Amino acid sequence: MTVNLTIDNQPVTVPKGMTILNAARSIGIKIPTLCHMEGVVSPGSCRVCLVEVEGARTLLPSCIAQVGEGMIVHVNSKTARTARRTSVELILANHPLDCNNCSRNNNCELQTIASDMGITASRFPRLVQEHPLDLSTSGLTRDMSKCILCRRCVTACQNIQQVGVLAAQKRGFATIIGGGAKANLAETTCVQCGQCAAVCPVGAITEKDAIADVWAALDDPKKHVVVHTAPAIRAALGECFGMPAGSRVTGKMVTALRRLGFDKVFDTNFAADLTIMEEGFELIKRLTDAVRDKKDVALPQFTSCCPGWINFAETFYPKSLPYLSSCKSPMQMEGPLIKTWYAQKAGIDPKDIVVVSVMPCTAKKHEANRPEMVDSGFKDTDYVLTTRELGKMVTAAGIDFVNLPDGRADELAGESTGAADIFANSGGVMEAALRTAYEVITGRELPFPSLHVASIQGLDGIKEAAFKLDGCKPEFSFLEGVTVKVLVAHGLGNAHKVCKKLEAGDLAEYQFVEIMTCPGGCIGGGGQPRMTDDNVRRARIAAIYSEDESRTLRKSHENPEIKRIYAEFLGEPLGHKSHHLLHTTYTPRQ
Repeated sequence: MTVNLTIDNQPVTVPKGMTILNAARSIGIKIPTLCHMEGVVSPGSCRVCLVEVEGARTLLPSCIAQVGEGMIVHVNSKTARTARRTSVELILANHPLDCNNCSRNNNCELQTIASDMGITASRFPRLVQEHPLDLSTSGLTRDMSKCILCRRCVTACQNIQQVGVLAAQKRGFATIIGGGAKANLAETTCVQCGQCAAVCPVGAITEKDAIADVWAALDDPKKHVVVHTAPAIRAALGECFGMPAGSRVTGKMVTALRRLGFDKVFDTNFAADLTIMEEGFELIKRLTDAVRDKKDVALPQFTSCCPGWINFAETFYPKSLPYLSSCKSPMQMEGPLIKTWYAQKAGIDPKDIVVVSVMPCTAKKHEANRPEMVDSGFKDTDYVLTTRELGKMVTAAGIDFVNLPDGRADELAGESTGAADIFANSGGVMEAALRTAYEVITGRELPFPSLHVASIQGLDGIKEAAFKLDGCKPEFSFLEGVTVKVLVAHGLGNAHKVCKKLEAGDLAEYQFVEIMTCPGGCIGGGGQPRMTDDNVRRARIAAIYSEDESRTLRKSHENPEIKRIYAEFLGEPLGHKSHHLLHTTYTPRQ
């Protein structure tokens, strides 16, 4: 059913139930917003999107007001323009104007809107409230002095992730966004997913900055600084330099990292392939124990690559921990291997090696600082940069990213397959694992077009697939005819649903479950370029699958460097050395 209305003298026909904001956008009329987020109900709190509707008693917030038949809307009337300008001036009156000292300078939505409106000063008295910085977590920094009470972070935390940490407290001028009675995030059940930082329009919530530490390492002639990059980075980094969402910039990224001064540029994808070997063989072992040996085994096996999901499971669902794969994430596999295997081959004392990881995720900063992540004998990962931080470093170095030639990652820990690329997407870890596990069990390729398990791809919150094992190798004859069922979920709101099913005993028919913290997977991570909506997510997802399909090798077990590291160093999947360096345990948290 459609509705006919007029917006600034332009007739428009749109679906019933659409907001005035989206109706205006459909005909190219831009209405400014600060609290609005695509795909969720807006709180309508910022009043920056006010419009005039003939017959209405007051101006209406276009982000929540729905269209009506025959409605006449004025976006650019003097009344509407003045009201929106006043709303922005009131926000500025309660906002620190130290833009040059803010991490969001030149990338701040409030700054942009004020500039677009021609606001250079506020007519209202300055009433800025000072709040102490919250530096209590490894991944996030909160500066509530900069908060504009748009409540985007609340929407992300309460409605999307359903972690329930952030909420509006007190009333009126005293209103603040916080974690209840807890002063610091570290005292709450925050999992450091960073979705709050990803949607904050100003500099109130950001990743904890590691740029200065990385520059210091690069400037130290005594240090051998190694960088490795997660698969999601190559589909998003270009956005930091004005390139369209979904631009594949793998080669430019490698060249930029070399020009920044890193001694070696590796690829986390190498460790993603290694993760599949360890995780895939762990799944096969659990199936063997359960089906052939009739042992009581924790099935389904859950993936363990995502640190936000690990924090979530340890905090909210400790009974799920035996079901989690013991594999570390690719980042935490790459780190100890650089400080052991690579250090040996390069003849470098591991104490002189600094490992920098570029990740789409703020929870990775927390993961790197977990006390158990020292299996190399040193801190396995020294520093984690988000995609946004790397973008800032490239800009600060004066590098013309868009026009860079393509480079290639260094040998040893730089070789990878298409299976590793798709780790970036929801469903990707599952698909990559199935490509290897199915072939190990049957000797044949996964029987899906172009190796893609289409039913677990895309942005549906919970997805599943099933297939029967036929023609198994003799050593796996006990699996003949077994129907394998897998489940994929992304976004912690959906993780809640899956974990509740597990606790209720409703996942017994599944063998393997993938959980990713962020909507869309790592491509929508809390450290990726802002703002990320579903259109951006789809573009990044498409880029990642395109990267996979461009590869000659698309299955982890075919990676020659993976074969080499097992032959030279690790021995075999799930062996003694690999278990020591590449596996971990999980701890219930209060």
